[in-house]
Amino acid sequence: MRIAVAGGTGTVGRHVVAVARERGHDVVGISRAEGVDLVNGRGLYQALQGAETVIDVSGIQTVSTKKSVDFFTNATQNLLAAEKQAGVKHHIALSIVGIDKANSGLYAGKLVQEDEVRHGGIPWTLLRSTQFHEFVPMTVKAASAGPAVLVPKMFTQPVAAKEVAIALVDAAEAGPRGRVPDLGGPRAEQLKDLVKAYLAKTGQKKRIIPLHVPGPIGKAMRKGGLIPAAGAAVGRQTFLEWLEAGGAA
Repeated sequence: MRIAVAGGTGTVGRHVVAVARERGHDVVGISRAEGVDLVNGRGLYQALQGAETVIDVSGIQTVSTKKSVDFFTNATQNLLAAEKQAGVKHHIALSIVGIDKANSGLYAGKLVQEDEVRHGGIPWTLLRSTQFHEFVPMTVKAASAGPAVLVPKMFTQPVAAKEVAIALVDAAEAGPRGRVPDLGGPRAEQLKDLVKAYLAKTGQKKRIIPLHVPGPIGKAMRKGGLIPAAGAAVGRQTFLEWLEAGGAA
């Protein structure tokens, strides 16, 4: 089938594009790099011509609730409107495990996105996953201050981005199914332990300073609210296996 991938150059999107093409699908990327803008809708209708399915893995890196809500509201509404015009039959969205327990920042935007998809008039599938292995180096990059890195107190169960991509392409081939089982990695771990392993592997001598994140999102991090419940799908590759395979390169 012809599959359009919103955010096709991102952490998961590039794997979605590769997996879908390996399976013989005709894939078109939707991103600013391809001249398409989700926020203002520029080029969307043209990009979706002939597409049967859209996989939306677009995103924004922000801790601002307003910026997140604005992005996902505009992007999702524009995408769904263009899909209706183009005759798209199936909309698939990637979301995050536990967002209903922490309605702020990025998670607030993802909740809005989910609601738009459910009521958007296009048959849909929604997959929530845990953070990807790449979340660890992203944390180190964003939270480093000289020789120190601030690491939130957080239980996490990271999953390989490629395994998330495979699940999304599986969903495209299966057709609309509504909310499907959440997907997490094979092990629940403390974020600080993963950061320590990443720093050692990459030869970075940084001191880890635990960070107590306030509010509902911090409580969800500390109490395991971002860990999948029983019955979730479980990935295979652990964080340490990802590191050893060169994921941090």
